[in-house]
Amino acid sequence: MAPMQNGVKNTSKKSQTSEKLTESTPMLPYALDDQPKQKSVVVAYILWLFGGLFGAHHLYLHRDRQAFVMWCTLGGYFGIGWICEIFKIPEYVRDTNEHPEFLAKFFENMQKHKKPPFSTSRFMGAVVLAYLFTQAAKLAIPQEIFWGIDFSLLHWALPFFASLGVWTVGNIGREKGPLIHCLLAAYALYPIRYWIYDEDVWILLMNVASASAFDFWSKEWRRTRPKRHGLCKRGFYLSIAICLYSSLWVSYLYFNGKIQDSEGDEVPVHEAIRNFLTSPWWTDLKQTVADTWQFAKHNGWKETWRQIIDQMDADGEQNAYKVLGVSPTASQSEITSVYRKLSREYHPDKAKDEEQRKVVQQKFMEIQQAYEVLSKIKNNRRRRNKKFNEEL
Repeated sequence: MAPMQNGVKNTSKKSQTSEKLTESTPMLPYALDDQPKQKSVVVAYILWLFGGLFGAHHLYLHRDRQAFVMWCTLGGYFGIGWICEIFKIPEYVRDTNEHPEFLAKFFENMQKHKKPPFSTSRFMGAVVLAYLFTQAAKLAIPQEIFWGIDFSLLHWALPFFASLGVWTVGNIGREKGPLIHCLLAAYALYPIRYWIYDEDVWILLMNVASASAFDFWSKEWRRTRPKRHGLCKRGFYLSIAICLYSSLWVSYLYFNGKIQDSEGDEVPVHEAIRNFLTSPWWTDLKQTVADTWQFAKHNGWKETWRQIIDQMDADGEQNAYKVLGVSPTASQSEITSVYRKLSREYHPDKAKDEEQRKVVQQKFMEIQQAYEVLSKIKNNRRRRNKKFNEEL
């Protein structure tokens, strides 16, 4: 009877706690007993250790925005945020599990503070992500005129990317806020670039102003339960965000990136790509693919695959014929005769100086390997033919 009494006592205590929290927080929009699927601290730490730089533990905890930020910044500004989160994971798990103690503290903060108090880590994170977005957008704008279009006017979109970074960080977790205030602040500070020529300075000032505006006017408590979308919907939104962010760096590489040629001269990436698409190598490759497709349509993919394997010369037979200078129809005795002749001709002992000895020795080794390859292949074929004839 004792265990049953303890069970009744524990259940009653939990109900009393829920009733107390509900009475003291009338703004609560959901029942405390209706808890979501529970997450494990151990699993979160394992994902933090092996995939934390890319936000794997945040994905597990349904903190998709924070996962995206970790991915963009390579672990929170090259691993700094990743290391700091070692102490925050238990709190993240309690938040996701909607643990009664976490909710009690959260509701107490909502009653004590009309809006979320200032957080240094969140403010710095907003400034850092805004700076990263601004720099990525700035680098993505073509510096030259392409297709007869001057893209320099796109610099006026930089405040939007700055405010987007601030808004992304500001809407993580139990806090939220609209984009409008940080957007207006970013555009209000943007003209200082015409007086301050150091771009690092004016971009930093613009981002700080945007983050301050969000912190002062926009941010508020997230009073409703965070929505938990399905895996497909989460993956769709996250993929869109990743593609949009990656497109900035792709644009930078294509329009403004440069590579060095064999002589050390710099060539713009867009010119290198255009030259590559007209190069003989690419033209031959396209012709080969077209010929392969036509061959497959007439002979089937099985025969096509066999031809591809033969052309790849996986066993080295074709190269061996080339090295020894014999035809594929040559017998084993003919191959042995040619091998002995070439071995005497290219024997390293006949070399007169050291440089010639290295060349001759390399050729001698190629002859030895070619002979071994062909001998092995011929012997295997003879054994298979003999076995086949015996079975008949």
